[in-house]
Amino acid sequence: MFRPLRILVSSTKCLPTHRCSGFVSRMRYVNRLKEDDEACAAALQNAHVFLFHHLSPLLQRTKQGTLRPAALMCSDVQSMLERLGSDRSLLKESVLIGCSDQNQAQFCLDVGDLDQAAVEEVCEGKFMDMRKAFFLLVGSEAPLVAKGQALLRWHQTSGFCSATGRPTRRNGAGSQRVCSSSGIVYYPKMSPVVIVLVSDGKRCLLGRQSSFPQGMYSALAGFCDMGETLEETLSREVAEEVGLEVYSVSYSSSQHWPFPHSSLMLGCHASVSPTHTQLNVNHAELEDARWFTVEEISSALKVKTPPHRGDPPVLWLPPKHAIANRLITEWMDRQRRSEGGE
Repeated sequence: MFRPLRILVSSTKCLPTHRCSGFVSRMRYVNRLKEDDEACAAALQNAHVFLFHHLSPLLQRTKQGTLRPAALMCSDVQSMLERLGSDRSLLKESVLIGCSDQNQAQFCLDVGDLDQAAVEEVCEGKFMDMRKAFFLLVGSEAPLVAKGQALLRWHQTSGFCSATGRPTRRNGAGSQRVCSSSGIVYYPKMSPVVIVLVSDGKRCLLGRQSSFPQGMYSALAGFCDMGETLEETLSREVAEEVGLEVYSVSYSSSQHWPFPHSSLMLGCHASVSPTHTQLNVNHAELEDARWFTVEEISSALKVKTPPHRGDPPVLWLPPKHAIANRLITEWMDRQRRSEGGE
């Protein structure tokens, strides 16, 4: 029924270098901290801790004027807690999120019970809503903060066993919770979502929901139903939302997406027949959907900031952090190569 997925972006090849062995070392170190509570507690004492306040990350401004997550030493967090009259045992609520290239453990901690302004003053930073912070951070910082928020939210909403109703308790790293009565083990979960850029060979298809900022269009996306494959979800969503049937599917890449809760975005490209491109938009799903030419997409990619209220209407796309932007950029590159005769 479906063609095998064709991989567009290959996995990063790991050459036998010190960097590669360093990656293996870090992954094994983090895994050991998840399995050994004593080792995790010891690592916390020399770790970087990223603070959140009701799931909003603490950011600091750099000398260059950019923002970065505030990576505080554990001792600094202890001093801050003491200064604000909080129990130092709050540090035990820290959750492991990874380790740096130097094998320094990284934890996150939500201090929502403390006065926000007081923490910001002591730590010389500002707590910022994740929907804003995610797009202001650069490089690996945004995924790191998103992972921290996702784990903290999971702990806040997983305090009781769904089978027995009894409290669950976490391990030292916060990588699992166990029912105190039945012993059922719970792990953090992400919801799989397929996001697809559909093309008819010359144009790409973008849609928008009524909740989107004015003028913004994106690739089509939808949650996987129970028992569905990636290909089945993709085909169903395109059929449901715009009334088209796809005949070719290729996988691009994936991304953890923190909004509104944790999702694993599976990015794909799909094709439809150039002779069957008439849209039948399901307005219960989308406010609008339309085909866009290479020229229109090229202009939209040049729009770096959302238009201000009162500005003339303009097409703009999700920012570079978003996997939708990556799919659109890949499509543009393929169109240019095709036009160049490569």
